[in-house]
Amino acid sequence: MTDVQTPDTQAAAQGEPAQGEPAQGEPAQGEPAERDAARQQLAPDAGWGRWAWRQLTSMRTALILLFLLALGAIPGSILPQQGADPASVTQYFASHPALAPWLNRLGLFNVFASPWFAAIYLLLFISLVGCVVPRTFRLVGSARTPPPRAPRNLARLPQSSSYASALEPAAAVEHAAGILGKQRFRLRRPDAGGTDYWVSAEKGYLREAGNLLFHLSLLGVLLSIAAGGLFGYKADKLLVEGGSFSDTVSALDEIHPGRLVSDSDFAPFSLTLNKFTANYIESGESIGQPSNFDASVTYTASPGGQAKTYNIRINDPLSVDGAKVYLIGHGYAPEFKVTGANGQVTYSESTPFIPENTSTFESDGVVKAPDSSLGFEGVFVPTAITVAGTLESIFPSADNPEVSLNGYYGNLGMNSGQPQSVYQLDTSDMTEISGSPHLLQPGQTWTLPNGKGSVTFVGVKQWASLAVTYDPGQVPALVCGMLALAGLLVSFFVRRRRVFVRAVPAASGTGSIVTVGGLTRSDASGGFEEEFAELAAEISEAETSPAQSSTQSSTRPSDPDAQP
Repeated sequence: MTDVQTPDTQAAAQGEPAQGEPAQGEPAQGEPAERDAARQQLAPDAGWGRWAWRQLTSMRTALILLFLLALGAIPGSILPQQGADPASVTQYFASHPALAPWLNRLGLFNVFASPWFAAIYLLLFISLVGCVVPRTFRLVGSARTPPPRAPRNLARLPQSSSYASALEPAAAVEHAAGILGKQRFRLRRPDAGGTDYWVSAEKGYLREAGNLLFHLSLLGVLLSIAAGGLFGYKADKLLVEGGSFSDTVSALDEIHPGRLVSDSDFAPFSLTLNKFTANYIESGESIGQPSNFDASVTYTASPGGQAKTYNIRINDPLSVDGAKVYLIGHGYAPEFKVTGANGQVTYSESTPFIPENTSTFESDGVVKAPDSSLGFEGVFVPTAITVAGTLESIFPSADNPEVSLNGYYGNLGMNSGQPQSVYQLDTSDMTEISGSPHLLQPGQTWTLPNGKGSVTFVGVKQWASLAVTYDPGQVPALVCGMLALAGLLVSFFVRRRRVFVRAVPAASGTGSIVTVGGLTRSDASGGFEEEFAELAAEISEAETSPAQSSTQSSTRPSDPDAQP
């Protein structure tokens, strides 16, 4: 161990380099070149990091990111979304086979779950946090700051008034301070032992509280949205009249869970679609336009619970066990019965058809009966007419339903291991049945040639597309949004204003000359001139008589020297 009284340490204590050590600013002998280069590079790297952080947390960057977020949300409101209306997405792919795959690569059919939208949201969140948190501390400090000292020349302030008082300077200032205190002004007096007689008063600190509430509420909105994305989920279910489902992963058609959602987090309710009713305008310029949608359901909140009924309408969802069930779409489900060559029924159920035209509900669908090696591509029209040999629909209601079927026989490819869409038929290994297309009305049967079987159009049911959503951040986001609006209104309508009173002995040796000055830090809505005039008049009239006072009022341009 080196003794503390060695010459080296003594030299170091005197500011001189010890033996064998380099002078200040010189690299140490044997020090690696890499370490020296890293030290030289540390300062520039830290500077670039601080610059990048300042740019990210600047108001300009936040506004740019907010604009990009709004711009990115436009495709989500124009194009159909997988999480809201998967049937319309399928229809869009069928209508635009060349454009839809490119839009899908960009994530425009699932905008709010796409990586690029999440990146914009995350950068905006970081930017706002980096801006709001330091600003919060500044606002808290500003709200606790006492009024500034009174300027020496109050006549230079934008608003000023003077009067002669019979009271001594100290008593006149105290009298004015009492009036200002009753007006809920925050007061500041000179230090004890001073020779100046003045009081500073400030009002409108609630403006800073409004700013603080707005920024914190804005941050609360972002946190609420993030909570909904992490702990919430969205799911879709297409349900034909008479069908049921439970809110489980296996029973839902499409699920978009949050990052921290597990299978056990789904609400354990079950639901049955009793009947779906759609009404349309039957005359006038708006003929064919929908007038009412109504999905009558029966549900139980938990297994074995009491069954309840509810009518789900547009913008009137069913709330059960914290989740909400919305009605987001509907269509027709023709019922078919397919009989194979051996006479056995191989298919008998209602098949949802996807609307190709939402104004007339002309719909496309597929029937697959693999046990009889039969498949059918169909076009359903609810109110059928024939125009130049083409089957069309003139009204969305099922007043005259017909279906046109193209039949195929062969290998449907359902055992190949490759997933297939229920709305598409792979006809690559199939042969088209002669007589296609074949028109059928409810109750009619198409007997297939060569003894391959038959298909019967039994009737028509309707289907409803339901969206099940659970968003724990929805209510907090609404509350924070309302608080942000309240804070914004407070910051707009509350003015931060200052009033100063200074008294000096009168030249006669009796009484004092009192000067009242005022200014406001923000007066966009106006009104401070009248408020100051009334306040100055109240101060002067409260402790002087008309014979003892003379008041002089003036309004002059603001002088920077008068600012506290």
